[in-house]
Amino acid sequence: MDLTPIHFLIVCPLVFFAGLVDAVAGGGGLISIPAYLFAGLPVHTVIGTNKLSSAMGTSLATYRYWKNGFIRWRIAAPCAVLAVVGSSFGANLSLIADSTFIKYLMLVLLPFLAVYVLRDSSLAHQKTPFSTRRTLVLCLFIALAAGVYDGFYGPGTGTFLMLLLSGLAHVALNECAGTTKVINLTTNITSLVVFLHGGVVLLPLGLAAGLFNVAGSYIGTRLFTAKGAAFVKPIILVVLVLFAARLCFDLFF
Repeated sequence: MDLTPIHFLIVCPLVFFAGLVDAVAGGGGLISIPAYLFAGLPVHTVIGTNKLSSAMGTSLATYRYWKNGFIRWRIAAPCAVLAVVGSSFGANLSLIADSTFIKYLMLVLLPFLAVYVLRDSSLAHQKTPFSTRRTLVLCLFIALAAGVYDGFYGPGTGTFLMLLLSGLAHVALNECAGTTKVINLTTNITSLVVFLHGGVVLLPLGLAAGLFNVAGSYIGTRLFTAKGAAFVKPIILVVLVLFAARLCFDLFF
């Protein structure tokens, strides 16, 4: 399709903010996907082009978390492998399954997730760590499930990873953020390869939006490093509200 300056003016500023939010708490797709839809792009093109810009921003965020020592590769590397398996399966499943069911399921679960974030202290205070083996097993299951979800539907994956890794696997917040980025980057790249092969990625718009996403990710990682958990919890709550609004729009309008 032919691109106009309006496409760039609508998409790029919103994708910048999506990169900032995604670097802190995940869920940048809740902002970037509507941005592409507002620009009037076809759905498959939206998903494919968003994967390009998201992968660029997530790459920078992952690098910065690695540079700051937030990535525990003994945990993150095996998780990345399971994320590839899960996202590949999820992407193929989405071709034959009705996504309406999972949207209703997420809408039902969101209030419980919001209550969990409000009441749980794992995002503000470190829970007693499990053994390395138990942590790895739990993280692998989480990475596999997140990969399937991200390949099948996607938005909110980073937020769910933050909640599950911190709440269920008792991963420290800094390492939780780093592991989340490694898993999310893996699922983004795996999906991007599929969409590039399918010819539904608008490279000029995706690359331009990707630069804005990188800028947002850079600012977001600096805010996370400076403010830590105090900044994460309210951002996650905002993302969950946006996610609920997006699901309601998809299902009822």
